[in-house]
Amino acid sequence: MDHYDSQQTNDYMQPEEDWDRDLLLDPAWEKQQRKTFTAWCNSHLRKAGTQIENIEEDFRDGLKLMLLLEVISGERLAKPERGKMRVHKISNVNKALDFIASKGVKLVSIGAEEIVDGNAKMTLGMIWTIILRFAIQDISVEETSAKEGLLLWCQRKTAPYKNVNIQNFHISWKDGLGFCALIHRHRPELIDYGKLRKDDPLTNLNTAFDVAERFLDIPKMLDAEDIVGTARPDEKAIMTYVSSFYHAFSGAQKAETAANRICKVLAVNQENEQLMEEYEKLASDLLEWIRRTIPWLENRAPENTMQAMQQKLEDFRDYRRLHKPPKVQEKCQLEINFNTLQTKLRLSNRPAFMPSEGKMVSDINNAWGGLEQAEKGYEEWLLNEIRRLERLDHLAEKFRQKASIHESWTDGKEAMLQQKDYETATLSEIKALLKKHEAFESDLAAHQDRVEQIAAIAQELNELDYYDSPSVNARCQKICDQWDNLGALTQKRREALERTEKLLETIDQLYLEYAKRAAPFNNWMEGAMEDLQDTFIVHTIEEIQGLTTAHEQFKATLPDADKERQAILGIHNEVSKIVQTYHVNMAGTNPYTTITPQEINGKWDHVRQLVPRRDQALMEEHARQQHNERLRKQFGAQANVIGPWIQTKMEEIGRISIEMHGTLEDQLNHLRQYEKSIVNYKPKIDQLEGDHQQIQEALIFDNKHTNYTMEHIRVGWEQLLTTIARTINEVENQILTRDAKGISQEQMNEFRASFNHFDRDHSGTLGPEEFKACLISLGYDIGNDAQGEAEFGRIMSIVDPNRIGVVTFQAFIDFMSRETADTDTADQVMASFKILAGDKNYITVDELRRELPPDQAEYCIARMAPYTGLDSVPGALDYMSFSTALYGESDL
Repeated sequence: MDHYDSQQTNDYMQPEEDWDRDLLLDPAWEKQQRKTFTAWCNSHLRKAGTQIENIEEDFRDGLKLMLLLEVISGERLAKPERGKMRVHKISNVNKALDFIASKGVKLVSIGAEEIVDGNAKMTLGMIWTIILRFAIQDISVEETSAKEGLLLWCQRKTAPYKNVNIQNFHISWKDGLGFCALIHRHRPELIDYGKLRKDDPLTNLNTAFDVAERFLDIPKMLDAEDIVGTARPDEKAIMTYVSSFYHAFSGAQKAETAANRICKVLAVNQENEQLMEEYEKLASDLLEWIRRTIPWLENRAPENTMQAMQQKLEDFRDYRRLHKPPKVQEKCQLEINFNTLQTKLRLSNRPAFMPSEGKMVSDINNAWGGLEQAEKGYEEWLLNEIRRLERLDHLAEKFRQKASIHESWTDGKEAMLQQKDYETATLSEIKALLKKHEAFESDLAAHQDRVEQIAAIAQELNELDYYDSPSVNARCQKICDQWDNLGALTQKRREALERTEKLLETIDQLYLEYAKRAAPFNNWMEGAMEDLQDTFIVHTIEEIQGLTTAHEQFKATLPDADKERQAILGIHNEVSKIVQTYHVNMAGTNPYTTITPQEINGKWDHVRQLVPRRDQALMEEHARQQHNERLRKQFGAQANVIGPWIQTKMEEIGRISIEMHGTLEDQLNHLRQYEKSIVNYKPKIDQLEGDHQQIQEALIFDNKHTNYTMEHIRVGWEQLLTTIARTINEVENQILTRDAKGISQEQMNEFRASFNHFDRDHSGTLGPEEFKACLISLGYDIGNDAQGEAEFGRIMSIVDPNRIGVVTFQAFIDFMSRETADTDTADQVMASFKILAGDKNYITVDELRRELPPDQAEYCIARMAPYTGLDSVPGALDYMSFSTALYGESDL
């Protein structure tokens, strides 16, 4: 076997192994394989004048199997055995399998015994191996494996057909259009493909199978229903069927291949001619573009504005970014096409291509070099010109900014310098105007530099031949003329201000003296009025006494204050006299103060009226604070007694509840006496509530005479009442438990002693660990093992059913009494039964009504109702029913 055969055989190892591992075939697939493989075998066996009916039965003796291999291979096999024994059949099958193996096919898990025994799976696997080797293995498209080659052949043949998409050898063929497309591609006269519908797979499949059988000598290997009725048709069956189409059309395919080769030669020639035409056109277009572009790049006409030059730069960048790159690619593609064309012509033994004159690659390269040279110079010129315009625009913008700032500053300055506001101004206003004028002169001197800079910039723009120099010069001249006028007006205003200042200085000294003394005196009166009218909030007698002392100190300062008032009024009278004497034109009032003599007199009168009102308010508040202090002391005295009394009673009740002096009845009587004494204390609580109400109505918020508040007293009183009631109830329940369960006083004392011993914090409850220790001390066997923990969990579920985490003394007593009483329950039940039943073994309802009080009898009858009805004595109960009815099964 040569290398090619070996390679082809290896390609089919994987499908064989896959089939061998598939030990359980799908029933639908097995049916399809039987039908397809049988038809395929018969298509070859009929050449030898025979056929098979049942694929696993007819091959069992090996004779037809050997005949099939001879027909499909064209070779002679070893002489078969003619005997009917099993050993003869196995020998024939082994000869056939050895022949298959000699063809380079590896048979996996297929033995002669399985074929002779009629193993359907092994027989189908063997036939599939034969089909692969002799019908599919030689199929190859573009050096692919057989299966891939067959699939690629199908895809190429059906590619032009709509609704056909061959991706595999199972569901891609279910609609039948793939089979019809293969037939129509090679024999279009046999099928009207345009009338086929994708939603009618049965018609499509039947059409393809019938036409193939009638006109192409391809036997019908499957029924349309086999394919349509299966979710995923068997791949082997479909491949076998499709391979028959491949072999039927292989002759036509060879002819088509020869025609394709001729067409390919013609196509190469046409492609070469097309490349020549494309080169000529591409070269012409590229040269024309270079010819148009170079003059644009060589244009050096400058622009007057920066915007225009920036637009040129942006156009140049667009050229670099958008227009030139495609042309670079065209130039590169042109060279590639030229070289490719020359290579193709040389391989086709055709003469080399000679472009038209001036369109050689070298011509294009020369033109391109000129383009890049022009481009380089253009970019350099653009940058220089932009830098020049940037300088001019910068100077022009700088001139405009400085001119605008200067014009904005000078706006209104001439009108300001020409106004005569000093004629009616006060001395302070005159001085302020002089200072303001001095500041203006300083500002004016500071602006001298800006004016000089404006003139220098205008001169530089003229020297650089700025296109808008006339407007710049006109604006500069206007600024200089205005500057000279401002200097003259400034000097004239200074002289007028200094003359007016001397006239007002004398009067100003008197105004100043008046203002210096009137202002503090006025502030003193305003502060006094504010203090006298200030509302005060005090909470203690000490606070009101402090306010009264401060008021008395203030009244002592009133005589000196009146003397200062008269001196201030005297200064104002002197100013009025001077103004009348010298006829000074005084505009307005005192510039140093707005306080008039009339205001001073008015405020003084108001202060004198407020003093007695303040005296009265302080006296009334003093009386109120004395009353509040009495209320505080009264409440504090009572609270300091009641609070400790409540605490003492709480502690005494706690001691009583855990002590063991006397019987439970003694403890109960003792507690009830405490309850009575507590209830009798209620009037004192009510009295304290009344005192607290008065304190609240008086708006008293603190009390230094006690640490107890009414809220503390109320909470303590309620806790005391709750504690005594709860403690009494606990003792009553303990008495009920003792009597009901028959617990002696000694037992009760023992239980209390154990409980108190483990109640370390005297809280009246035991935690789980404390309770466990208590049980152990009473003789309970509760170890730390799993059994002990389970027993303790059971006990905790009884004493703490709500799972609050603590055990009360009452729950402890209930549990202990139940544990103690359980052993006596059965004896008590038997004794009760014998008393009521006498010598009988049962008791009737009538006997219960006769022997028991009415209410107890009816209770027992109601409990016994579900258990009555013995066959021997209707309406009666035996001992077990009686005990269950009265005590329950759990108590026994």
